[in-house]
Amino acid sequence: MMNRSRIVFLTLALGVVLASCKSEKEKVKDEIASVLSAQEGTFAVAFHDLGTGDEILMNEHDTFHAASTMKTPVMIEVFKQAAEGRYSLQDSIVLKNDFKSIVDSSAYSLDPKDDSEYELYNQLGKKRTIASLVYEMITVSSNLSTNILIEMADGKKVTQTVRDLGAKDIQVRRGVEDQKAFEKKLNNVTTAYDLLVIFEKLANGEAVNPEASKAMVNILLDQKYNDIIPAQLPDSVKVAHKTGWVTGVHHDSAIVFLPDGRKYVLILLSKQLKDEKAGVEALSTVSKIIYNYVAQQKEE
Repeated sequence: MMNRSRIVFLTLALGVVLASCKSEKEKVKDEIASVLSAQEGTFAVAFHDLGTGDEILMNEHDTFHAASTMKTPVMIEVFKQAAEGRYSLQDSIVLKNDFKSIVDSSAYSLDPKDDSEYELYNQLGKKRTIASLVYEMITVSSNLSTNILIEMADGKKVTQTVRDLGAKDIQVRRGVEDQKAFEKKLNNVTTAYDLLVIFEKLANGEAVNPEASKAMVNILLDQKYNDIIPAQLPDSVKVAHKTGWVTGVHHDSAIVFLPDGRKYVLILLSKQLKDEKAGVEALSTVSKIIYNYVAQQKEE
């Protein structure tokens, strides 16, 4: 009869053999799962290497409150309408802070205290170019700019445009702080997979047209909130991205450019976060894990 120590040794040896049989991708997925499982919340990950086609997908079709990630589809629709000749991005538009609920067209306005950009509220009644409002909407996540642009572009058209790009579940229904719509659960929603599709189109020059795609990527490169995907990456790595957050929710959606010319798309979503600071740190760690995985492939 085999003694106990022999059984333990063989069990451990078998574990080592099985671990060594795992692919690098499987090991990375296990590492990501370990990092995220330490947090109380729900997460989704979507990674696509634009050179090799390699993918890592986790909960990619789960639905999340879109938060400010919906501002990227709004930007695409604005550029699309400009390309169609409906207006020029250099046209001016009057700044206002009165909007209509999608529920019953009743009026509502934004509180500057709840916005991440404040200066525009001091310029109500004055004109700003559409291009400058798009820039503010993306780089500092201005809610006022967003609501003005959604009203101009039409949320239904925003949704249809991303449908045409291949994003089948994302819904851009309304502007920010439409309380009546929120109470009826008429929220903007997304999935990691849909954002992956949208950012791939931007990276490949297929969102509107190559010129518009390049211009939009350049705006995304100027993002001012960098606590998730870029946070733990080397300074030589460039990230064109859009974040989003509301209570218990933190997202980031990006094209990551490596110094050697390679690039990949990474989408990280979260909801029901118990500890938001720790959740953000975990997501930034996942970004670093993905970067190390891609960088190692080049070395090999």
